[in-house]
Amino acid sequence: MPVLAIDAATMVSSAAVATKDRLLAEVVMQLKKPQSEVLMGHIMDALAIAHVDKSELTGIAVNIGPGSFTGLRIGLAAAKMMAYALDIPIAGIRIDEVLAYHYPVENIYSAAFVDAQKGNVYFSLQKWDKGCLQTVREMTVLEMAEAVDICEGMDRPVVAMGDVVQRRPDEFARCLNTRPALPHHIMPRAANTAFAGIHRLASGRCDNVMTLEPLYIRRSEAEELWEKRRKEQGKN
Repeated sequence: MPVLAIDAATMVSSAAVATKDRLLAEVVMQLKKPQSEVLMGHIMDALAIAHVDKSELTGIAVNIGPGSFTGLRIGLAAAKMMAYALDIPIAGIRIDEVLAYHYPVENIYSAAFVDAQKGNVYFSLQKWDKGCLQTVREMTVLEMAEAVDICEGMDRPVVAMGDVVQRRPDEFARCLNTRPALPHHIMPRAANTAFAGIHRLASGRCDNVMTLEPLYIRRSEAEELWEKRRKEQGKN
C-alpha cells in the first residue's frame, strides 16, 4: 500500500508516493520559492500523478533534518496534519539517511554536508552493510574544512552530498578520496524519504504524531539573538 513522503528540509521542495517496490510519483522543485507557497501543491500533484487518493495512504514519511528551520517546520506540520487526520502512522527520517539512499551500495561512505550557517556544516558519515544503513559518524556541527579532512582520512571512497556541496564544489578540488555526488543525487529527495520511511514503518518503528519534532541540533539565529539580548539586558 502507498506511502506519502514529504521533504522540505532544504531549498528542495519535494513530495513522493511509493510502495515497497515502486516509486509511483515524485514532484521535485529547487527554486527560490517559499516552502509555504509550493509544498502543499506538490503533495497534491504527487497524489494526483500516482492516482492515489489520500484515503488509500498507509503511512507518511517526512525529512526531519537538520536543515532549514522554516522548511523543517512547514514540512513536518504538513506531515503531522495529514497523519493525524488520516489516522495513519508517521516516520521521521534524518536528512543524512535520506541522502544515503542515493547510493545504497557497499564499499563507500555517504557524507552529508548540510548548511549550518556561519561557515559551518551539519556533517555525518553513513555506510551500507549487507543491505542495512549504518551510522559511522553521528551528525554534528563542524567547520567545512574539518569535515572535508575527515572524509579524506577514511579508508574507502566518500561521496559528498548536501546543499553545501552543491554550492561549494571547489572545496573538494584537492580531494583524492572524496567526490561530490552527481547533480541529481546531491540534494535530498522525497523518493528517498519514502523508501527509508517504508522500511522504518515495516519494522514497526513509527513515531508519535503528537511529539515528533524537527532535528535542529543547534539553535536558530533568532533564538541565539534573543539569548544574547537577554544576557545583555541582565548586565544592565
